[in-house]
Amino acid sequence: MRNIIKEIFDRVVAFLGLIILWPVLLVVAIMIKIKMPEGPIIFKQKRVGKNAKIFTIFKFRTMSVSHSGSSVSVAGEARITALGAKLRKYKIDELPELWNVLNGTMSFVGPRPDVPGYADSLKGEDRKILKLKPGITGPASLKYANEEEILSKIENPIEYNNKVIFPDKVKINLEYYEKHNIFLDLKYIFKTVF
Repeated sequence: MRNIIKEIFDRVVAFLGLIILWPVLLVVAIMIKIKMPEGPIIFKQKRVGKNAKIFTIFKFRTMSVSHSGSSVSVAGEARITALGAKLRKYKIDELPELWNVLNGTMSFVGPRPDVPGYADSLKGEDRKILKLKPGITGPASLKYANEEEILSKIENPIEYNNKVIFPDKVKINLEYYEKHNIFLDLKYIFKTVF
C-alpha cells in the first residue's frame, strides 16, 4: 500500500512541478545554450534503477562537452563550467529529473541512482536498496549535499569516495529501506527544499 501511495504522490507532484516550473526550465535551457553553445542542453546518462534495471537520467548539462573525467565530481574541476557550478550549487541542474519521476524511473525520495559499476558492487543485504526506486533526494543525499566540496579537499577523491562515502551512503540507504513511508518522504522533501 505504501508503494502505491508513493507512486501516486510522485507522479502527481512531478506533473504539477513540471507545469509550475516550465518557465524556470526554459530560462535555464536558454542560459545553457548561450553560455555553453557547444553540446546539448540536457545531459543524459545511464544509471542503475529499481531492481538493477538501467535507465536514462536527465539533468541540465553543467560540464564542457570535451571533458574525459571520472563519474566522481569534485568542486572546482575545470570540466565544470561557471554556469554549471551555479546550477550544481543550487541543485537546479537536477530539475529535469522531474521527467524521470513522472515516467516512473525515479521517485522524489530514495537512494541516488549510481552509474553502473557502483550498484553492481553491492553484495548480500546491501542489494536491498536496489528494490527501491532511486530518488532526487533522500537521507544520504542530504548528509552529502556538499559532497563535491568534501571531495575537493581530499588528495585522492575517487579512493575516498569508494572507501568512505559510498559505504556510508549504502548504510544510510539501507536504514531508509527498512523504515520508509510517505511521512518520512515528506520530511526529506521539506528538508531538501528548505
